[in-house]
Amino acid sequence: MTVPVAAPVRVARWLVLAIPVASLGGAYIAQYVFGLAPCEMCWWQRYPHMFALVFAALAFFWRPVRPLVAVAALGVLTSGLIGAFHAGVEYGWWKGVTACTASPFAAGGDPLEAIMNAPVVRCDVVPWSLFGISLAGWNFLFSTGGALLAFVLLASSRKAKS
Repeated sequence: MTVPVAAPVRVARWLVLAIPVASLGGAYIAQYVFGLAPCEMCWWQRYPHMFALVFAALAFFWRPVRPLVAVAALGVLTSGLIGAFHAGVEYGWWKGVTACTASPFAAGGDPLEAIMNAPVVRCDVVPWSLFGISLAGWNFLFSTGGALLAFVLLASSRKAKS
């Protein structure tokens, strides 16, 4: 049974749940179905979505709902901002901060063999794009826009109560 809330908070709650589910689902499909190995900054974008997913799910069952949705929206916004930074690195607008490689232990088994056979995945290369926008760019657009919309919905709900 979900916790009943005002309509704007309900929409914000679904939004901060749907964005991480879609983003992480898309990332894992790209990785495991289409073979797009994630770079270091791709992983950085996934962690805030995982964080947001937990708080968004909790917002369906615990009170107070508004702070849980706000924390989830912060996680979604954080991932979007990391996506903006990553897109800038991909398009050469600025330099990245790390030597981006895939996790050497992704293959499992012998760590030395995994390190020797791990693909080098650069953060400054666009592996796939749609309409000239990379995956990091799409994450920026959807996550930042969705988080800002969630904040607007939360604020409008608070004004309606006053």
